Amino acid sequence: MLEIQNLQATVADKPILKGLSLTINAGEIHAIMGPNGAGKSTLGYTLGGRPGYEVTGGTATLDGTDLFELEPYERAAAGLFLGFQYPVEIPGVSFVQFLRESANAQRKARGEAPLSGGEFLKLAKEKAGLLRMDMDMLKRPVNVGFSGGEKKRAEMVQMGILDPKIAILDETDSGLDIDALRICGEGINAIMRKPDKAVLLITHYQRLLDYVKPDFVHVLAGGRIVRSGGPELALELEENGYEAVAA
Repeated sequence: MLEIQNLQATVADKPILKGLSLTINAGEIHAIMGPNGAGKSTLGYTLGGRPGYEVTGGTATLDGTDLFELEPYERAAAGLFLGFQYPVEIPGVSFVQFLRESANAQRKARGEAPLSGGEFLKLAKEKAGLLRMDMDMLKRPVNVGFSGGEKKRAEMVQMGILDPKIAILDETDSGLDIDALRICGEGINAIMRKPDKAVLLITHYQRLLDYVKPDFVHVLAGGRIVRSGGPELALELEENGYEAVAA
């Protein structure tokens, strides 16, 4: 599904990714862990097409399509979803309208018919229910006045509505209390744990992985993946720290 080979990228002319390779197949959940500054968020932003993140070498393909030949909105329409560590607020824009326009824009790009108002509301209620969000919250401006946990839950609702092939979730556990962490974890499982989908979790800690069980765990250090293993690797990291495991 997602094939990354020898990826190199810079931010403000500073090399951050220095030859990263990773293969994620459909039906798999991968977790990337590593110390601050290792390049975890840079990986997500580079794949998503955020301005200022310049690819200087290597390739990344999604189902055989070169991601770096696509604009960010085209990558999203192709099935890539990027969840942010700090979801932004958009004052004056209704969340429900934002979600409907986003979903129908992607459907149009894929040659699919747009959702009617009734069809969209039914879908939105279903996905909001998975994240235990009241629909009244989604009638408010995008993320305005939301707590940190509410923003992350709303982002998972967005993921459910857009129905991506692969979700890259950048520190979804950041700022979540115990209950919100469990709800977000359950939502990720309900939406993305399917044979035709995949997830890349970017995290510092084991705690999210208690709810979203990864098939593979990778240690990212110095812009490269320096070690890979199964779920037990995350427990080893939690116990011994990154230096001991990445050495």
